[in-house]
Amino acid sequence: MGFFEVLTAAITPQLMVALLLAGASIGVLAGLFGVGGGAISVPVFFETFRIMGIPEEVAMPMAVGTSLAIIVPTSIVSARAHSKKGTVDWGIVRAWIIPVISGVALGSFIARTANPVVFQLVFVVVAGINSARLLSGGTWVLRDTMPKGLVSWAYGGIVGLLSALMGIGGGAISNLILSMNGKPIREAVSTSAAIGLIIAFPGAVGYMAAGWGNPGLPPDAIGFVSFLALLFTIPTALLTTRLGVSLAHRMEQKLLRRLFGSFLAIVSFRFLLEIIL
Repeated sequence: MGFFEVLTAAITPQLMVALLLAGASIGVLAGLFGVGGGAISVPVFFETFRIMGIPEEVAMPMAVGTSLAIIVPTSIVSARAHSKKGTVDWGIVRAWIIPVISGVALGSFIARTANPVVFQLVFVVVAGINSARLLSGGTWVLRDTMPKGLVSWAYGGIVGLLSALMGIGGGAISNLILSMNGKPIREAVSTSAAIGLIIAFPGAVGYMAAGWGNPGLPPDAIGFVSFLALLFTIPTALLTTRLGVSLAHRMEQKLLRRLFGSFLAIVSFRFLLEIIL
């Protein structure tokens, strides 16, 4: 059996459609909420890999690594579109480059040996807290302006670490931090979109290295990144990212907060069920 026959042997038309639809959802979310879409892609990839017969201890980190890989192109498109609107705080993006990459490196190292439940628990806690804040009115404020120095570095490190463990572009986490430190929701969303790129690229590379040589990997995988899943999700994701950006700048900020909060609540509940059951 040839290489491509091996790659496509476990892909059914239903799985193909699911991946294409997941890609479209990821693109809309990347533009609308400034997230990489990992909250959608991680559970979709996880279920897809399990259906393909991949062991759960490999399926979960591979879902996270593949999610980070798809966030790279969607973050580029989303950040450029938000930047044209003039709402990206590039000062924060530049200040967070080193701490974010350091956090991502640590998260990728942990991924090599961590139990799949660790990834799911991080997802539930972070998404749940952010959802509660947004749905309660988004009034949790620590201060009126973003701090500088060591506190800012600590924020960047936390964003990188948790994002690498969750397989997201950091939008849910950086949105929470930026909003609680005086940033309006639209500016927080736009800045988070740019931060997603400095999380996703080193994160994807880290997961490739972390999974290299794992005996449970499918033939299409490069470490904990599935080439086949990327092949079916990236095209539709890129097509719909600009639609999400357009929606984000047309919506009232109150509605944007509620939609983002509801979205995170659904995802958090879905992974909580996975842990309990």
